[in-house]
Amino acid sequence: MAENYTPEELSAIAQAPMMTGMAVAMVDMGIVSVAIEAAALSKQIAGVAQKYPDNSVIQSVFSMEAIKSGTVKMQKPEVKPEDIKSGVLVDQAIDSINNALQILDGKATPGEIQQYKEFVYSCGEAVANAAGSGMFGSGTKVTEGEKVALEKFKTAIA
Repeated sequence: MAENYTPEELSAIAQAPMMTGMAVAMVDMGIVSVAIEAAALSKQIAGVAQKYPDNSVIQSVFSMEAIKSGTVKMQKPEVKPEDIKSGVLVDQAIDSINNALQILDGKATPGEIQQYKEFVYSCGEAVANAAGSGMFGSGTKVTEGEKVALEKFKTAIA
């Protein structure tokens, strides 16, 4: 339940899936594709509370009640243009994942942690599959850069 976590911890738990999706979107950035990918990330986050109704961690952060309460504060990550191509954004997302998992360790059940990991990865995967690398988001859906990022995320949550 939310009372097991500080507002800062809840924000860190919320940050990991956002950073994961954002990092994948920025790997192969295009104006139209980023908009399509942002919509895919939003859809993933909006549906997670229904997907995992018995997960107290996910309910504490992503349920309608949690969102309406305003307890979770999202910090906009500072992204520099050089961070996008250098892979720093992927590393920042992995740091965010590790931070969230450290918070959950000992506070959440192993099953809740596993579902949270699945959710975090699914955010990156949904973004990668949302738009192609071609004009107006057409073309190959999951680019080589996105595959590399997803593999790094898979390793981070293993």
